[in-house]
Order: sequence, then C-alpha cells, then structure tokens
Amino acid sequence: MNRKISFSAGEYYHIYNRGVDKRVIFNQKSDYERCIALLYLSNTSKPIDLKRGFDASDPKIFFTKKSDTLVDICAYCLMPNHFHLLIKEKSKDGKGISLYMQKLTTAYSMYFNARNGRSGTLFQGPFQAKHADKDHYLKYLISYIHLNPIKLIDSDWRENGIKDRKKAEHFLDEYAYSSYKDFNGIERSQSTILTKGSLPEYFESPVSFKENIKEWLSFKDFNFLA
Repeated sequence: MNRKISFSAGEYYHIYNRGVDKRVIFNQKSDYERCIALLYLSNTSKPIDLKRGFDASDPKIFFTKKSDTLVDICAYCLMPNHFHLLIKEKSKDGKGISLYMQKLTTAYSMYFNARNGRSGTLFQGPFQAKHADKDHYLKYLISYIHLNPIKLIDSDWRENGIKDRKKAEHFLDEYAYSSYKDFNGIERSQSTILTKGSLPEYFESPVSFKENIKEWLSFKDFNFLA
C-alpha cells in the first residue's frame, strides 16, 4: 500500500502501523522495552548498530548523546499488535520521518524475528500517515493516542461509552508503554524520547492534561475526528 502523502518540515503527522495479518508484535514486557528504547536511539541521522545487544530496561539508554535528530517525537503509544506516533518533521527535504521510521521498524523487526525464530515481514506494509494540519485535530490526536490502551480493558468504549471511568483512569495511569506518564508529569528516563516544547502549549500543566483526558472519557463517540 503506497502512502498518498508527502512530509513537510515543521508539520505534524500521525504515524501508525500494525503487525502483518494483525499479529501481535509485542509479546512481553521486554518487547515493549526494546521498541521504546529504539524510539529514542533511532532518532538520529547517524548510523545505529542494528545488531548491537543492549539491555533495553537500562535507563541510561535514554541519556545516550545524539546529534542531528531526524524528527521531534511528540507522543507515542505501543499496543499489542500496533503502534501510534505523533511526529513533527524536522528535515527541510521532508525525508526525516521516512528515514526515522525505516530505522525504527527495521531495528525492531530484526530483534523480533531473531528472538522468535522467524523471518520475513513483521509489519503490515509501509507505515501509514495522516497530516495533522488543523490545530483542533492536532490537540485531539494527543488524547486519541494516549487513550488507546483503554481498548485492552473495555474494547467498545468508543462506541458505547466507558463502563468504569475510575478503572479506566487508573489503567492509563499505570500503563507504561506510552507517553501518557510524561504528559501526566511523572519523572522518568523515557521522557527524553519526547521533544519538550515541540507541540503548542495546549495544556498549562499535567492537571489540565488529565482533565482533558477525563472529558474525553465521558464521550460516547470518541472517533468523530478520526
């Protein structure tokens, strides 16, 4: 499937992809940790050693010095069989996102295939992208991406409304495989993945971000802009 979109410097894009045949691509905690580490390490124009062994749970990874970053990573969420990223293109030629995604998905695919004794394509074709060309859509995407994990405990909440809001809020607070904790003001090493200040200042504080999330949890048709 070919993308009918080109990338422009200074613009924001919702990037997403899933496992081929909707297969699970994150089987266990170490898989998530590896991909999150690669989110950080792949964001450079310099070559990275795709065969290098490293402990993805080591917080020092996220303080590895990098120059010439390709993109600004604004938000992310990893789900068992897919992922979402909100990225700002930095390269003047508009090729930063494509190069970043190539490095990220290649590195993770090599790791996953080696770990699971498989070969071949892991992801369902080229990554997909939507241009966040409207301010209200860009703000919406921040919530949309971070609310994805609720589907793991309440699969049809977007269509039928949330069944247990307190349970959903607690689940999001504890979910480790997205940038939700970073927006929520939790200090952790993974915060260096995000480029602080790259997004417009939609939320004055972690409290205002959390209040915005609570408002979305009260909607019965969350996908109206998707």
